[in-house]
Amino acid sequence: MASCRHSGLVVAVDKQIDAILHAPIPGMLLRLAAPNVVATILTTATTFFDAWFVGRLGTEALASLALVFPFQTLVIMMAGGAIGGGVTSAISRVLGANAAERANAIAWHALLISLALAAVLALLFGAFAEPIFAAMGGDGAALAGAVLYARIAFGGGLALWLTWVVAAIIRGTGDTATPARAILVTCIAQIILSGGLTLGWGPLPALGIAGPATALIACNAVCAIYLLRHLLCGRAAVTLRAARVAWAPFADIMRVGGLGLINSASIAATVVIVTGFVGQFGTEALAGYGLGGRLELMLVPLTFGVGGALTVAVGTNFGAGQYARARTIALVGAGVVFLVISALGVIVALAPGLWLNLFTADPAALAFGETYLMIVAPAYALFGFGQALYFASQGTGRPALPVLVGILRLTFVSAVGATVVAFGGPLEMIFAAVAGGMFVIGVGMLLCLRSRAWQPEQALA
Repeated sequence: MASCRHSGLVVAVDKQIDAILHAPIPGMLLRLAAPNVVATILTTATTFFDAWFVGRLGTEALASLALVFPFQTLVIMMAGGAIGGGVTSAISRVLGANAAERANAIAWHALLISLALAAVLALLFGAFAEPIFAAMGGDGAALAGAVLYARIAFGGGLALWLTWVVAAIIRGTGDTATPARAILVTCIAQIILSGGLTLGWGPLPALGIAGPATALIACNAVCAIYLLRHLLCGRAAVTLRAARVAWAPFADIMRVGGLGLINSASIAATVVIVTGFVGQFGTEALAGYGLGGRLELMLVPLTFGVGGALTVAVGTNFGAGQYARARTIALVGAGVVFLVISALGVIVALAPGLWLNLFTADPAALAFGETYLMIVAPAYALFGFGQALYFASQGTGRPALPVLVGILRLTFVSAVGATVVAFGGPLEMIFAAVAGGMFVIGVGMLLCLRSRAWQPEQALA
């Protein structure tokens, strides 16, 4: 392995670390975030096109996608934002402290975690997909489609885990461009293959609802192989090689990643629970909400475009003891996310048809989707702001309080929704609870900046 490495790589890594520690913050963040933003926009585009292709199959197929989508997004949030965030945070902190050998051990243990979690999810959805989706209100053809999609997507889910976790390893070195390029090409290929397999373009079979799931796994498998080769050939600051299994590297990752799993689960659980509540109002309500909820979940990977860079930048500065600079970086990055998503939310709230009409012409589904977006979309900016600060908090290595904020949001939305369903209240009140939960995320994450986790210098004073 060592023969693949060269002095130019060491110099490049040193320059990357030095820029994160000393360069002007706006330019440094732009350099780190730009490749990540492009990649995450393309990742988001795959979910857009999946829904567009499936929308050609009818309302029941859209309802199938609405049932499974929160769990599919959960895997990406777990692999990229939770475990991936823990990996990026751990590697960036040890590199910031000049402990490169520890970074190699962290990379190997990250792969072991990926294998274990992919296997657990494959077994879970292989055995229990039908009762899970039935409990969310799915039935008939909508339920059957969701089960088929899930068994393909989660059965081959290791490809997704490897793509996002290996990308997180490389990103932790300050190299955001290499994983971004790989994910960008993967997404373009996935969009084309998804359309072809869903609708039967040219010689490709028309697999219907199974098409997007098959394209997802096939394209990510190729991406994972490419990124693994990048590490195995020593083209990154971290070299992937087998290491003795030890607790310390697991702890470095799971101190952030374990809590990140809880945060990811709370985000997806919020959508799953709301989906279950909305399912009580009929298939058209479920399809309409699914399109609105899909846009909400798409904000997470969009936010990760900047948030992934924040994890690296905050982690490296924390490793070097530059805590005040780390806090400034977090606020600047989250502020940019707030402004961008605020514009998106206002546009969608004022003209929900710009989004909904792309997927369905069913008047009942459109009516439910419009109601959801008019109520919830104005709060998107707070949700994006809070999620950006959450990703930044991963760089501190101590994201416990931000995770509690996510649990508080889940509790609030669940309690209000259950009350509305129990007393026969209107669907609009459930949607209002979703918007209120986004307010909890934004304000709560901002308050976390005043905690000791973000200001460790006070404990040393």
